[in-house]
Amino acid sequence: MNHIKKSALSLAVAMAAVSAPSMSAETITEALKEGDVSLSFRMRYEEVDVDGNDVDLTSLKTRLTYKSADYKGFGGLIEMDDVTHISDFEGGVGDPEGTEVNQAYLAYTFSDTTVKYGRQRILLDNQRFVGGVGFRQNEQTYDGLTVVNKSLPDTTLFAAHIDNVNRIFGEDDPRGDHENDTYLFNAKYTGFKAGALTAYAYLIDNEDAAAFSTDTYGIRFAGKTGDFGYALEYATQSDAEDNPNSYDADYILAEGSYKIADVTLKAGYEVLGADDADGQFITPLATLHNFQGWNDQFLGGGTGNITGGIEDMYVSASTKLAGVKLSVVYHSLESDDSDASGKDDLGSELGFVVAKKFGPVGLSLKYSDYSADDHGSDTDKLWLTASASF
Repeated sequence: MNHIKKSALSLAVAMAAVSAPSMSAETITEALKEGDVSLSFRMRYEEVDVDGNDVDLTSLKTRLTYKSADYKGFGGLIEMDDVTHISDFEGGVGDPEGTEVNQAYLAYTFSDTTVKYGRQRILLDNQRFVGGVGFRQNEQTYDGLTVVNKSLPDTTLFAAHIDNVNRIFGEDDPRGDHENDTYLFNAKYTGFKAGALTAYAYLIDNEDAAAFSTDTYGIRFAGKTGDFGYALEYATQSDAEDNPNSYDADYILAEGSYKIADVTLKAGYEVLGADDADGQFITPLATLHNFQGWNDQFLGGGTGNITGGIEDMYVSASTKLAGVKLSVVYHSLESDDSDASGKDDLGSELGFVVAKKFGPVGLSLKYSDYSADDHGSDTDKLWLTASASF
């Protein structure tokens, strides 16, 4: 709660400073009056079946967003989220009730640079390392300072200092806030015809969960040539700050896709490696739901990995028929180091999603079937979602 109050207070103080007599109050007023207000709703029914034991939850997320117009490069945004349980909460579904400030920041843009201070959404690349977990009703956002610069041709430079991570568990849960002294750097070059080259350094100092503290350095190349798509990525990680573990581990991704008529076929191989039993490559700021299957079997307490690491081999097919998006994906998951984990075949997952938009209204059905081998239990998950934006 204190972090929310501090963010809201910082925004109010900054806006008050902008409204000082030395500036035109009339212009400020116009900037505020010309701001945009948006409202969105997302209702979801989620059912989880673990070895025949069912739990379910119906929840509604309401989001109200105000974004001011520009005034001499300055602007601001305030966004409130409310999550309400329509049915009784039985546990087993990661969408807590609550009303929170999701975003509250002041922005200043000059030349080719934008600076934001306050609570904000940060989504880097494909969100494998830094994301917002937007699938869940309570989004993950960040308190801090970000700078985006586009002065160099075909280049986007991103830097951030993060004071706090507002996690999906909500402010009433002790896991909901993680104080940080974290630095994020990401540089993307899009001048190659074949694709975009990205280099990054994510230096995480988590003061509430020391085992999340890591230094990660990596490089990614992703693009498309004709009907072929591809992505290659490598990163190396070591423990940092007060992390009780001492390890070095690697991340590898190789992915390819091909479009035949209206169908896109994709295959990929991803490894989150391990350093024997000393530690494994972790991604505590990632949108974990998007990776290693939608069943969330490998969250690893928020680290995104388990002892011995994970090899994920996956294939998918997606298309669009009469405005209906269809996608099916299969994951085969194995331990990267079976000696460290004592496991070999972890499990497999088959999932599909069907989605359709009707103007401002969206409907989707999503299903995931995880078959356990050496990890977890057989688990089925179903999501029925209806959303609307105004």
